Amino acid sequence: MGNPRARYTQEFMIEAVRMVRGGQSMAAVAKILGISPKTLHNWVKADTAGKLNGAGKQVSAEQMEIARLRAELARVKMERDILEKAGGVLREGVGMKYAWIERHSRQWPVSLLCQALGVSPSGYHARKARDIDTERPRRRISHDSLLVHIKAVHAQSKGEYGWPRVWKKLLAQGIRVSKDRVQQLMKLHGIRAKTKRRFKATTDSNHSLPVAPNLLQRDFSPGRPDQAWSTDITYLWTEEGWLYLTVILDLFSRQVVGWSMQPHMRTELVSEALRMAWFRRRPQAGLIVHSDRGSQYCSREFQDLLKGYGMRSSMSRRGNCWDNAPTESLWGSLKRARILGQRFATRREAMDEVIDWLSFYNHSRLHSTLDYVSPMQFEQDWHAAQNQRVA
Repeated sequence: MGNPRARYTQEFMIEAVRMVRGGQSMAAVAKILGISPKTLHNWVKADTAGKLNGAGKQVSAEQMEIARLRAELARVKMERDILEKAGGVLREGVGMKYAWIERHSRQWPVSLLCQALGVSPSGYHARKARDIDTERPRRRISHDSLLVHIKAVHAQSKGEYGWPRVWKKLLAQGIRVSKDRVQQLMKLHGIRAKTKRRFKATTDSNHSLPVAPNLLQRDFSPGRPDQAWSTDITYLWTEEGWLYLTVILDLFSRQVVGWSMQPHMRTELVSEALRMAWFRRRPQAGLIVHSDRGSQYCSREFQDLLKGYGMRSSMSRRGNCWDNAPTESLWGSLKRARILGQRFATRREAMDEVIDWLSFYNHSRLHSTLDYVSPMQFEQDWHAAQNQRVA
């Protein structure tokens, strides 16, 4: 690749700030995105002042790597401090570890405490919720009270959730109620998920460019993160004209690891999304990137970019949307949740809506394929389990 250069896109900076605003620590977000805490601090400060800009700032790959190493060193120092203070707790049972994490949760991030002590963050939060639940007397929640909780969850998802996800979210909040009761109450009050609508494809496969074989073969459940990604293009209408969106989806956790939005469908659209995903994740060589046979993906520019990153190209069979079903499903969820019935005066309005949903999707949306946890939580739980096995 020679000396590749990265760009902090406006969307990338907005997503980073949004993660901090969502309650994650500055150090944790910097580590996840592979940027320096100082850079992230500057973005948050600029956002507070209403002056977040700098899209397109050129940063060398060497500088990016130095920033990533600094963030990693900071994390290691924090973990070392935790281990020194934890002392004999490491030899105790899970209950003692959870209690120690609770006592020190204001000093260090819970995710880092769990990682250092070799326990799962989801396990800690589940145990905490059970402890709180057992401390208060069990009472049957009234219909009126339950309806308020249902409407709040439904509104939080902006109408995207049907009864299965509403029920799962209520359970996660510690509200013990049967799924039949939630389903009946939602039906009685006309609370339902937004309906589906078909959208035409954007693929132009009528070209003479070389086509890659289907390496994925509909194996949508790889065994680890950054083993197989899928990508696709969709479009949104605004009063200023069309806005085209492409994403890079990690098939292990179904997390959106890269995206790009442009007023055109040129190769630059898909290349920018791939660059963002690579700089955020830095995957090992051999990763499969699956797409359709569109001319953007078959182009020499995109194929050279894949080769430079050590990635392998995989493509669906002609006219077969099922070969890229997870990304097609993502488009359906996005459009049902945020696009149907909306009118966007500008492309910027549409981009803001999409970015807001992508943040919700990655951090909070309960994913049925992942046993109703969010993509980021699923991946964090997997890493915690791996660390626990090593320990």
